[in-house]
Amino acid sequence: PAKKPAPAAAKKKAAPAPKEEAAPKEEAAPASAPATEEPPAPEHPLEQPPAPIDESAPIPKEAGAEETLVPPEDPPAPPAEPPSPAPEPKLEKPKEEPPSCPLSLAVEEVSENSFTLTWKAPEQMGRAGLDGYVVEICKDGSSDWKAVNQEPFLSTRYTIPNLSSGDKIHVRVMAVSASGASVPAALEQPVLIREILQLPKIRMPRHLRETYIRRVGDAVNIMIPFQGKPQPEVSWTKGGQPLDTNRINIRNTARDTIFYIRQAQREDSGKYELMVQINGAEDKATLDIQVVEPPGPPQNLKLVDVWGFNVALEWTPPADNGNSEIKGYRVQKSDKKSGKWFTVLERCTRTSCTISDLIIGNTYSFRVFSENICGLSDSAAIASGVAYIEKTKTTYQPEKIPQRDMMEPPKFTQPLTDRMTTRGYSTHLFCSVRGFPQPKIIWLKNQMEIREDPKYIALIDQGVCSLEIRKPGPFDGGVYTCKAVNPLGEASVDCRLDVK
Repeated sequence: PAKKPAPAAAKKKAAPAPKEEAAPKEEAAPASAPATEEPPAPEHPLEQPPAPIDESAPIPKEAGAEETLVPPEDPPAPPAEPPSPAPEPKLEKPKEEPPSCPLSLAVEEVSENSFTLTWKAPEQMGRAGLDGYVVEICKDGSSDWKAVNQEPFLSTRYTIPNLSSGDKIHVRVMAVSASGASVPAALEQPVLIREILQLPKIRMPRHLRETYIRRVGDAVNIMIPFQGKPQPEVSWTKGGQPLDTNRINIRNTARDTIFYIRQAQREDSGKYELMVQINGAEDKATLDIQVVEPPGPPQNLKLVDVWGFNVALEWTPPADNGNSEIKGYRVQKSDKKSGKWFTVLERCTRTSCTISDLIIGNTYSFRVFSENICGLSDSAAIASGVAYIEKTKTTYQPEKIPQRDMMEPPKFTQPLTDRMTTRGYSTHLFCSVRGFPQPKIIWLKNQMEIREDPKYIALIDQGVCSLEIRKPGPFDGGVYTCKAVNPLGEASVDCRLDVK
């Protein structure tokens, strides 16, 4: 009866037996196995269920049970679960790299309670794209970094406000994306928060250094930048008096002042004084505005005189020049037949003119426009009278030209020249002659006149005489003479022709 508890203990031991961890302990168990195998042999047949578990057969002894109970309890179930590496394929997804570090971090401006940073975007944004930047600051001597902005922003310029004058602040900027934050870009030296004094200076744009011209009804919108620290005081005056705020709006910022008029009128013209002051130091600039409109028409246009094909006009300048210098006048004419106006003169700088080349028998009217920088006047001055171009009675007297004696005896200006030709090849003889009346040309061969012979062709053109000898033979050689004869005399030239 004392040995009956052994099977119960064996059942308890049999439960952890299926675990793979019990197998390594079998190497230590065989040392005690020979002593324990004989006693349990007679009792195990009564208990058939534990028999299939062969691996735990040497464990029935109580002493062995104590030794074998400790190892299975130390290694718990998790180490025996090899499926745990199964999730590794999920981790094999390519991880997106975070963006690279922002570039060229620098301090743009420092004031008594803030400073402004600028930087450039990183070279690598990552596949997910950039969500923005995070700015962190830390006081000098501390390691507590604090983010200044709640959410990332995409601007590469940021002003850190609400700082204490005299503090030294370390700063760094990180680029943030869905895949993480970049390596921070930090300033090498801390930023000293202090006020930097700068004298006031107005930076007047080049196009505003001359008279600024606008038309009546146009908007005037001018921005003039300036500089100075601390924040300068800005004031505008016109003729030493404050501006009329009902017509002119002034808006000042830390960097510039804006001068705005919704609809300019001529009374807005004048010189405006801008002054920027800081603790007694000041800078001044003058803005000259001229508001213009088209001029009025000329006055007192008169038709002064009409003679031949010409008309003379006179007028006086307009009463209203449109607040701008008159650049000239445009003169037009209209004939009664067509009724259309044609420009005769443009930009006539005088107040009088003469119109010529008018057509006989036509009746003309005239008008004049004045012109300034805005253009022509809305209306023109029209001459009260009209000009009728009459046909003048003239008789033609032909000029008497003395008669010149053009008679001239023949004279050769180019003589004949000796020639040599080959048998069977046609040749030409040439000479030039002048005379009036035109002389008669006679050709001779060896002092014998050449008459109608098909072998010879004689021509004369503009005083050039030619004789063609067609396919000459040895018999055609000899002395050829060209004789020119008219009533005043005669002349002749000759040459020798050799045929080989």
